[in-house]
Amino acid sequence: MNGTPAAVLPGHVAIVMDGNGRWARQRLLPRVAGHRAGMEALRRCIAHAVRRGVPILTVFAFSSENWARPAEEVSAILRLMAQALIDEVPRLQEAGVALHVVGQRAGLPADLVAGIEQAERRTAEGCRLVLNVCFNYGGRWDIVQAARQLAARGEPITEASLAAALALAHGPDPDLLIRTGGEQRLSNFVLWQAAYSELYFTDCLWPAFDEAEFDRALAAYAQRQRRFGRTPEQVAAGAA
Repeated sequence: MNGTPAAVLPGHVAIVMDGNGRWARQRLLPRVAGHRAGMEALRRCIAHAVRRGVPILTVFAFSSENWARPAEEVSAILRLMAQALIDEVPRLQEAGVALHVVGQRAGLPADLVAGIEQAERRTAEGCRLVLNVCFNYGGRWDIVQAARQLAARGEPITEASLAAALALAHGPDPDLLIRTGGEQRLSNFVLWQAAYSELYFTDCLWPAFDEAEFDRALAAYAQRQRRFGRTPEQVAAGAA
């Protein structure tokens, strides 16, 4: 594939990065080794999104439910995230990537929250790619916190007002949602925003997700007809 035509590129790609643990287990490695390899895959993915001209990339890094994992693994993930914020900011700045870390910050270690805030400030001028890293995030939490905001302000809860109060309201909904690792579910990721996303599932474990796999997902998206409730004939007439 030489590149997906710009006219059919998704404006926003969301990814459930699944399969780190299984990748490690297949290699008789500890699970944390899979998470480290997953970081390398994310670096590749970010760079490729920039090359391809995808404006927004949202990745599911740590869910609200992941706290239930073994304490040793959770601690390792928190350490990896803190170190990544230090190591990756210069790369993101050079590549023109604006970082947003989306999710609950209450309950995270204070040094990690400080690192998140600093990384967001340092990359705020990036204009080639918006990178949303969903960390300590859940789709149900996002909807509930948005409704609470509106209720606290005494504002009516409508589709438009709720959408505007969501944690990802700074960008449009995902056009394409990719899940690696062979599972076929949303797992509490962007539940509201994925209402009309095109879904793409691959058996590829996240650490093995490379430029070719990304291009396959983009090519599959380019073949989809997005109707948003309309008939195929209406879509065709609108494109004529």
